Amino acid sequence: MGWWSPLSLMRDSLRGQRARDKDLRHLVSNLPYEGLEKKKQPNRYFPGNAIKTTKYTLFFFIPVNLFEQFHRLANVYFVGLAILNFVPVVNAFQPEVALIPICVILSLTALKDAWEDFRRYQSDKKLNNLPCFIYSRKDKKFMERRWKDVQVGDFLKVLCNEIVPADLLLLHTSDANGVCHIETANLDGETNLKERRAVAGVCVTEPDFQPESFSSIVVCEKPNSNLNHFKCYVEKENKDKVGAGIESLLLRGCTVRNTDHAVGFVVYAGHETKSMLNNNGPRYKRSKLERKLNVDVIFCVILLLAMCLVGAVGHYFWRQTLPGVPPYLVPDSSGHLDGPSLSSFYMFFSMIILLQVLIPISLYVSIELVKIGQIFFIMNDIDLYDEDTDSRIQCKALNITEDLGQIEYIFSDKTGTLTENKMVFRRCSIMGTEYPHEENAIRLAVIDEQDSEEEVIFHQQPPQPGWSLDVEDGSPEGTAHHHHGSRHKSKFAGNAQSNVAFSSPLETDVIPDRKLLQQVGIAARSSSVRKMDPYLDFFLALAICNTVVVSMATARRQRTQEQPCSFQPNNPLDDFSNFLKRAASFRNIFASKTKRDRTFSETSFKEYDGFNPATKADDSGVLTSHDQNGEPSTVCYQAESPDEAALVYAAKAYGFTLLSRTPDSVTVRLPSGQNLVFEVLDTLAFDSNRKRMSVLVRHPITKELVLYSKGADYAIMELLGAPYAEHLKGSQKNIVQDTQYHVDGYGKEGLRTLCFTKKVLSTKHYEDWYASRQRAMAAIDGREQLITDTAVQLETNLTLLGATGIEDRLQESVPDTILALREAGIKVWVLTGDKPETAVNIGYACRLLEDEDLVINMSCKNKLICASILDCTLEEVKRYENDPRNVDTTPDISLVIDGRTLAMALSPDLQDRFVELAKCCRSVLCCRVTPLQKSGVVKIVREKLKVMTLTIGDGANDVNMIQAADIGIGISGQEGMQAVMSSDFAISRFKHLKKLLLVHGHWCYTRLANMIIYFFYKNLANVSLLFWYQFYCGFTAATMLDYWLLIFFNLFFTSAPPIMFGIMDKDVSAEVLLGVPELYRTGQGAGVYRFSTFWISMLDAFYQSLICFFIPYLVYQDSDVDVFTFGTPLNTVSLFTILLHLSIEIKAWTVVHWIIMVGSVAVYLVVTLLYTSCVTCNSYWTLQKQMIDPVFYLVCILTTVVALLPRYVFHVMRNSIAPTPIVQARHLDQLDPSTREEWIKEWRDFRGGGKVKRSELSTPPLPVLDLTPQSLNTTNFPGDEITLKSYT
Repeated sequence: MGWWSPLSLMRDSLRGQRARDKDLRHLVSNLPYEGLEKKKQPNRYFPGNAIKTTKYTLFFFIPVNLFEQFHRLANVYFVGLAILNFVPVVNAFQPEVALIPICVILSLTALKDAWEDFRRYQSDKKLNNLPCFIYSRKDKKFMERRWKDVQVGDFLKVLCNEIVPADLLLLHTSDANGVCHIETANLDGETNLKERRAVAGVCVTEPDFQPESFSSIVVCEKPNSNLNHFKCYVEKENKDKVGAGIESLLLRGCTVRNTDHAVGFVVYAGHETKSMLNNNGPRYKRSKLERKLNVDVIFCVILLLAMCLVGAVGHYFWRQTLPGVPPYLVPDSSGHLDGPSLSSFYMFFSMIILLQVLIPISLYVSIELVKIGQIFFIMNDIDLYDEDTDSRIQCKALNITEDLGQIEYIFSDKTGTLTENKMVFRRCSIMGTEYPHEENAIRLAVIDEQDSEEEVIFHQQPPQPGWSLDVEDGSPEGTAHHHHGSRHKSKFAGNAQSNVAFSSPLETDVIPDRKLLQQVGIAARSSSVRKMDPYLDFFLALAICNTVVVSMATARRQRTQEQPCSFQPNNPLDDFSNFLKRAASFRNIFASKTKRDRTFSETSFKEYDGFNPATKADDSGVLTSHDQNGEPSTVCYQAESPDEAALVYAAKAYGFTLLSRTPDSVTVRLPSGQNLVFEVLDTLAFDSNRKRMSVLVRHPITKELVLYSKGADYAIMELLGAPYAEHLKGSQKNIVQDTQYHVDGYGKEGLRTLCFTKKVLSTKHYEDWYASRQRAMAAIDGREQLITDTAVQLETNLTLLGATGIEDRLQESVPDTILALREAGIKVWVLTGDKPETAVNIGYACRLLEDEDLVINMSCKNKLICASILDCTLEEVKRYENDPRNVDTTPDISLVIDGRTLAMALSPDLQDRFVELAKCCRSVLCCRVTPLQKSGVVKIVREKLKVMTLTIGDGANDVNMIQAADIGIGISGQEGMQAVMSSDFAISRFKHLKKLLLVHGHWCYTRLANMIIYFFYKNLANVSLLFWYQFYCGFTAATMLDYWLLIFFNLFFTSAPPIMFGIMDKDVSAEVLLGVPELYRTGQGAGVYRFSTFWISMLDAFYQSLICFFIPYLVYQDSDVDVFTFGTPLNTVSLFTILLHLSIEIKAWTVVHWIIMVGSVAVYLVVTLLYTSCVTCNSYWTLQKQMIDPVFYLVCILTTVVALLPRYVFHVMRNSIAPTPIVQARHLDQLDPSTREEWIKEWRDFRGGGKVKRSELSTPPLPVLDLTPQSLNTTNFPGDEITLKSYT
């Protein structure tokens, strides 16, 4: 039977692999099999919940780590040479001595890897041993276990504030509606609560769920990394199938909030959970400088081989010229002496060992140390710290800092990146009538004025729900008034008011339009038309058609004692400290607010929020909600997007207050004070294809089935049926046309627009649609498409209610930043999903577009027309460039293109023409583009033009774009942290990009490039001394220095100065780099690290080595000094020349520079004196004798001066006759600050770099090259027929 065991294991392994590879998994409960051996468990083929992220084990650490280190070819090269040195016929050093450098490098790297892996081990151990509750059939209750004990098919109970241990299919919650609120901050950084719903119809033992009664089969897709999609259905015993999606899945790493407990079925565990599948670690990117470095290393290898070949050939001819066998050529033990040919062959390898330092073994380690130092200075720059969010820049990619100084193209998102992502309700159009909300505009103007002066923004109280609608001319009761004391409120008070996103006073406070307020009052009082009045329907759509989660601000949040085993993600003492700090800071501001009572436990806690307070409904569906004092409660909204929050707050301003939301109902308070409970039949979620969302509800009074929809104007207008209330006469029949006119006007003002519709369904229509909807929900294959198709089926023949205009304000200093980036030679592209009118207006406000620009507007529906447009435009651009009148001028061309045209332009046959046109444009604005198009544009431009690209965004839809560029930057805004987590660098404001690129990018690149060039020079200058010596020793690979001093030279004596040079050198100050952005251009393209620069440094190294060798040689030529006495001045002169060469290159001296430079000389002298004082060394007492000889000092001074004279003269001549921009900037740096600032100001005024107010949005009076299909003749399309016209 013994031979069956391996076969059984192999067969079981193959079965497990097949089970894991299946597209569908059939999972059953583990409870009937509890206590049985593993081979009888039904879900045994799926991995457990224990995780292991370590790379090594204790016993195999050394071989595995060495194997990984040998992936770096430089390590293989040096280990090979060290092994080769053990071969007696080719060794050049003592074998043990040759091992020291590579052993030091490998050991340091191994220690670093071991420490990192040990930290991973500790993290895994801590995570695997976290407590959780698993149901036990034997004990008939949930028992405390560890995360590592969880298996697929188990039932878990997760308490409030606990982290979900595995991916759970939600079956039961403590909420009567089956709702569980979760926080996904650990996954995507979003702190807003999200709803998850228990699978309907599965839990049949309510209110207390009994896992033993669960006998269904869970059928789900195999694990994948998509956090937003999940395909599953539950097959009951009667073969009925209940569909479930991501709305019923609790992901590992999420935190349960505001729910007492939730029970789920484990579908994925351990490394198969979605969070672990997304945990791929940091992506490795190779910088442009690193790619050039590898090429130059190859050149050094070729140079090394050439020098070794010269040595081998020279040794052959030297042996041939010998008349006999000299006594210093010792034969082997048998008396045999190799001939000249074989001896020269062996000498080739000996020369490789001797000259191996030409390939810098310590260069890679030095580069890593330099980058760490650069990142330290970047992260500690106070100018890159944001006080509002208390966040600083994050550097996640350690190996591409120098790429920040070589960027040529920037691709930016608009919403949340250029703008604040704080949506402010500005205007609306209802039934074709526009309501400008002038009072609200005045409030925002006052806030702008206060904010621009960096004073306190005044906070205006929002209209209370209790205002009276019985008003005709006067201001509504409860309308906010200006209070003198409110002007002294801190400008951060809005952020401190709530930890909920999108809830600052700027966003929540809306002053109603007086005319619209009167119209709503009339509609509310007119009970006969209330059921069908469009104004009430419009505001009901604003309040209902969203996914906003509602909580009561007056509800008490208490933390109560819980079992000690429950896991706590937060420290209650820290929370208490933070609470006291907030209370002390804002005591005066929120004195009138109801304070939250908190009790704390030092062991553990649970957190309760008063979500959806109890409301009592009558038979008609009307209810009233009050707090404990009998007064209406103040609600708090938690929205997933700022647009939804702005619309809900706008509805609230007119008295339509969203009070509560459950999976099955939505409660809205009307202006009259009545509360309506709408039964939610279904929610058609927003997706990027439909560009809209809908909510199907049953009206509590009329019992009608009403579908409220909202979406982009172009996605809504094409779905309209007959106009609302078509019996109306006169101008009201043109509701659609008037609304479209208003929407276009909103777009030109830079406002984000949404259209709202309504549709009444018959019961028969709904029942037929619901059946197809259920089939789509239960499907596995093509589930998303089927669900989308059912939504499209219902969203037809819609009735237009109106439209809204929401302002997304520009961030501070965005215009100045974009102007500086353009002056730096960087082409800026903005990729946005907004409509063209909105995007163009924002483009002018942020100075992406200028009034004098020639703007090419491309919009077409036909690929043939798109090709004709591209050809015609390219012809016009070339004609401009070839015009003799435009010599030495650059056309300021900008391109505006919509998503549909962009999709055609990116097709394979038009890509080249589009890229050629885009290359001629100073800026490009892409409108209505999808996330996939964003990443496609970046990839095409990067690959076709071979340029350095940078992308910047703040949302999950920017992740693909961020990962497609050479450098991806995420903004930690209000849309979560997905962009930040997938980025290489993270900042909190767009304006920080200016200093990050123009200052730190320039410094990092120039420092590292100059350091690498110096490193190659230093090694070649030192190694060449050994090469020149071979001409006088018969090319026998002999040295004129002790082996240890040769090793110490690169390992200790000259290692620190290059690292200091790469970290701290500063060619130009930050003030000048920011004031003169054109200096950034020095790093673009070939930059500082050029082919010519590298070889000039190599030639200079050869020259200096010749001087350093032959001047001492001529001095000591006829003397009787021994070889080590001759070698000591060579080594000393080489050290002085190499360090003084670096002194010429250093642009800014500090105390650290002096300490490192002087310290290197001191270390050399001390170590050499101590070493040569040892009796056992070959160079005994040589330096001591030299230091009392005046000739030694004369040789050192004369040789160093002659060696460095050409480089010094070259720098003087170049800086005097043809100074580079950097040299001119350094002269500017030497001026006193006032003179320098005045000069920069005059220069910027001359360049037109004046400042722009951040909220300035004006209609652009510009020439536009209109290339829409209406302006083109597709049959006859000569270039000279394109005309310029005003953009209106």
